[in-house]
Amino acid sequence: MLLKNVHVDNHEEVVDVRILNGKFSEIKANLAPHDGEEVIDGKENLLLPPFVDSHVHLDATLTAGQPEWNETGTLFDGIRIWSERKQDLTKEDVKSRAKKTLLNMVGHGIQHVRSHVDVTDPHLIAARALLELREELKDQIDLQLVAFPQEGILSYPHGRELMEQAVKEGLDVVGGIPHFEFTTEYGWQSVHFLMALADKYDRLVDVHCDEIDDPASRNLEVLATEAYERGMKDRVTASHTTAMGSYNDAYTYKLFRLLKMSDINFVSNPLVNVHLGGRFDTYPKRRGVTRIKELTGAGINVSFGEDDIQDPWNPLGDGNMLDAVTMGVYIAHLMGYHQLQDAFNYVTYNGAKTLHISDNYGIEVGKPANCILLNAHDFYNALNKHVEVLYNIRHGKVLAETKPAETKVNIK
Repeated sequence: MLLKNVHVDNHEEVVDVRILNGKFSEIKANLAPHDGEEVIDGKENLLLPPFVDSHVHLDATLTAGQPEWNETGTLFDGIRIWSERKQDLTKEDVKSRAKKTLLNMVGHGIQHVRSHVDVTDPHLIAARALLELREELKDQIDLQLVAFPQEGILSYPHGRELMEQAVKEGLDVVGGIPHFEFTTEYGWQSVHFLMALADKYDRLVDVHCDEIDDPASRNLEVLATEAYERGMKDRVTASHTTAMGSYNDAYTYKLFRLLKMSDINFVSNPLVNVHLGGRFDTYPKRRGVTRIKELTGAGINVSFGEDDIQDPWNPLGDGNMLDAVTMGVYIAHLMGYHQLQDAFNYVTYNGAKTLHISDNYGIEVGKPANCILLNAHDFYNALNKHVEVLYNIRHGKVLAETKPAETKVNIK
């Protein structure tokens, strides 16, 4: 396959990209087609590596309104409603909803997904369903699964045992939710437990950390210290960290020293964070997001996730990472022209670093030929117009193709 006339990674120069045996083999201007080679004219559009959704909950996807709608819009009502809905889970139910969502995500240019899956279930129904789906769709999408204790590790009956069992059965990442544990001490203890578990089984870590508008919620410093002292560093991710939007600047200044030393990753979910955040404020209302701009400026890796797709925490969502980027740049004041041009990194290279897949990710000679062609010359225009992903290509084969809609305005 030969992709002609494309801007790779938002660079100004126009080049051609050859794919051979499922890998990128040549990247340069004016490549001549080989006999019988499939040629796609990129028309000077933008070629990026596939989108990465660093944080989603596929076990709960497409359950909005079941058994009731979350009319308060709070995190806590979402957890309550989900705890009722999950009583009716079956393997077929989970797989059907998750597969529908994943295929839609493929149409939007996503090839790499990290999904949290609730393991506060004595039967681990959702975990086992998504393990099966991960295998069934491995040729189309890379799916990392996080053992996520939605109702707590220490605060849920046999929470420790369920976490370890989920990891033994093949989940890739160890999660946690320390701010939702019964006590502050339980929160800290849960972090120590999950980090030891990940160390024991050589797993990555991704913790729902301080997802609350409470300046006293400071589990992040515990997680970062564990990551630093255990030498796990960038194998560890802190998701949400919305309490950082409530921390005072003096404490945050001290915290950033530790965060940089620890080398951990951060995931922000701008759509859902801003929806759930500030719900207990009158005015002024907090934005409910972490310090995306400041973390980025400090050289700390930040990526974006969609988090929830039509479930008890978010009634909307379509699996389109351009939605997350749009909300992220608005809410984090990343609206300078060059900031907008660079914002694709939050859902590409930064996401790959979060998922620990950078070695096989990116448009470089010798790497797997995974890429997407967007219907715009650069990312500024791609984001501004919410353009189509014209081609989603994996190992040199077209996974999905979109023809742009045509609008005819009948005004003279």
